[in-house]
Amino acid sequence: MAKAARELAPLAPIVVAQARSEFLRLIRVPAFSVPSIIFPIMFYALFGLPFAHAMVEGVSVAAYALASFGAYSVISVALFSFGITVANDRGEKTTVLMRATPLPPIAYLAGKVIATLAFAAIALGSLLAFGAIAGGVHLSVAAWLTLGARLLVGVFPFITLGFAVGYLAGPTSAIAILQLINLPMSFASGLFVPLPELPGWAGKIAPFLPAYHFGQLAWATMGTPTESIGVSTLWLIGFTILFLIVAIRAYYREETKTFG
Repeated sequence: MAKAARELAPLAPIVVAQARSEFLRLIRVPAFSVPSIIFPIMFYALFGLPFAHAMVEGVSVAAYALASFGAYSVISVALFSFGITVANDRGEKTTVLMRATPLPPIAYLAGKVIATLAFAAIALGSLLAFGAIAGGVHLSVAAWLTLGARLLVGVFPFITLGFAVGYLAGPTSAIAILQLINLPMSFASGLFVPLPELPGWAGKIAPFLPAYHFGQLAWATMGTPTESIGVSTLWLIGFTILFLIVAIRAYYREETKTFG
């Protein structure tokens, strides 16, 4: 008896190929790849190294700032890799073209997520290596791995936020919108300067910002959290769900507008 439906290609090889394509796409755009690696190192050198031997929350500024800018590094990669590439795909009608191909939507998204995590790991690893060498930050192997794992696993609120911006903004405005989100949010969350040293308004709004709770994952590795890992995780899950709902609504609005 003839098969009622054609066999589909295994999903895993498709995801791997898509992830490789997306990763090469990120690497080959110097306007994205170079700042994503260089800026966190530069900010750490400017804000962390001059006060490396001072103490904040019981640890050296060098270690505290390394955790903070590690969080900032991963946030930036997640926001911009998703936000800009999705907005460009829409602007170039690549998303429309993909509708005519056998590429499953889940493979497109999974490929982007894997590529984003891989590039974030490179940017974070570069910063941590710089902090260990220039800042004299010495952690156990377990602590280094814990810091990296927490930041890479906890990055999903910013992936979904980038996805939402990519579907809500045009290719020319996405970069500006993401910058207006990323820098003020990171500053008000205490990633550039510890919250006790910021104006009072920052301390009041910080608990309602995803970057603040993301930073807690990094600060906990250094022994300086102000909330438990469980509380931080619940906040980040909540933000992920919220931004995902916004992204899905924007996606279906685009689908309705394009295909009726």
